[in-house]
Amino acid sequence: MDKFNEECGLVAVALKGSIEAAQLVFFGLNGLQHRGQQSAGLAVCNDGIMSCYKDTGLVTDVLDEKILTLLKGEKALGHVKYGPESESFQIHAQPLVINYKYGSLATAFNGALVNGSKLREKMEDDGVIFSTKTDCEVVAALIARYDNGDITEAVKAAMSEIKGGYAFCLMSRGAIVGVRDPMGIRPLALGKLNGGYTIASESCAFDVMNGEFIRDVKPGEIVIIKNDNISSVDTGVAEKEAVCSFEYVYFARPDSTIDGKNVYDVRESAGRTLAKEHPVEADVIIGVPDSGTPAAIGYSQGSNIPYRPGLIKNKYIGRIFIQPTQSQREIGVRIKLNPIEMLVKGKSVVLVDDSIVRGTTMRKIIASLRHAGAKEVHLRISSPPIRNCCYFGVDTPDVKDFIASYRPVEEIRKELDADSLGFLSIEGLQNSLNGKGYCTGCFSGEYPMDVE
Repeated sequence: MDKFNEECGLVAVALKGSIEAAQLVFFGLNGLQHRGQQSAGLAVCNDGIMSCYKDTGLVTDVLDEKILTLLKGEKALGHVKYGPESESFQIHAQPLVINYKYGSLATAFNGALVNGSKLREKMEDDGVIFSTKTDCEVVAALIARYDNGDITEAVKAAMSEIKGGYAFCLMSRGAIVGVRDPMGIRPLALGKLNGGYTIASESCAFDVMNGEFIRDVKPGEIVIIKNDNISSVDTGVAEKEAVCSFEYVYFARPDSTIDGKNVYDVRESAGRTLAKEHPVEADVIIGVPDSGTPAAIGYSQGSNIPYRPGLIKNKYIGRIFIQPTQSQREIGVRIKLNPIEMLVKGKSVVLVDDSIVRGTTMRKIIASLRHAGAKEVHLRISSPPIRNCCYFGVDTPDVKDFIASYRPVEEIRKELDADSLGFLSIEGLQNSLNGKGYCTGCFSGEYPMDVE
């Protein structure tokens, strides 16, 4: 679909008295498949021995039954990835496993460093050799450099140097460590399993693993799972909170809870606010499935116009935006969504979606509704216009490709061939989130930290 592209999702599991951690991570990764479909990987630690398997493809394709039977361990760390086309190779898949003076270290990373290139260049000048261009490898190299026998102190030292929006997990011989950036831009949650503990990018992974959500990892916090015990370290680097607002708009699954806010509730609330900000007389509300559906239901609640599932999604087609090239995305759109003619023919339709980036997909959806006989198509977007790039872990296209980058709303409406167009305001989005403390850089151009 015509959306921003999330980079990664990660899951770590530590069990007591069992070597089946990999099986649970496999299920957790399936619950996070929406965060990346380019590659998948899983590392295990059993009696101090680290093993890892990763490749390009979906979780179920990469981690088949044969591979899972070989990955036995009491601790496991998994990762799903999306990245730019240049990184669509097996070498860029994670977890990344390195060997250094204190043994093996597996790292899985979500987000982006704004000073990653400078740190890499500095370490290369000191003789460090890198095999990838990923920030994950920069973080792993820093931690290995600072480790003098205390992995927690090494992580703290690395955090004092890195800057950006990130969440990552480490697996060493003795512990699993989860880290969230000082502003909490990228999400990370802590959960409990029968016989162990787990860390994941979203709480929905715990549900898939039949686990229990404990709490979110706090901004700037280090969580250590060791010998069936959980400890926490406040790094003292926590700053103002700036949770990624787009996690609630699109990235996260609606059944996830991030920092105390259920994603579905936020999206539905955004739809109700959108109905107040941009009312219209119409016969039916239709949402673009799946991420636009909660906002469409909210718009229906706020407008008293009936909601109908007027677009049918081919459930055998993956999220089209994951396809790395534009031509592949456009082919996917033509087979993914199909309108129900009897629900739209001769009617004035309000089409609700969560966001719009290039506009190529939306033009085709509106055209398909008109072809099915819709009298009018009023487009409503439950987020503000996207005008800027993200520098904190979201793979965004060039700003010049954003349909809203330099154009007024009326010009966008004409290009999409909609009868009217309304975007949720930044204030409306913040109200749906019940306050400030969120990064809205892609909408407002105001970032929580300096970026080059």
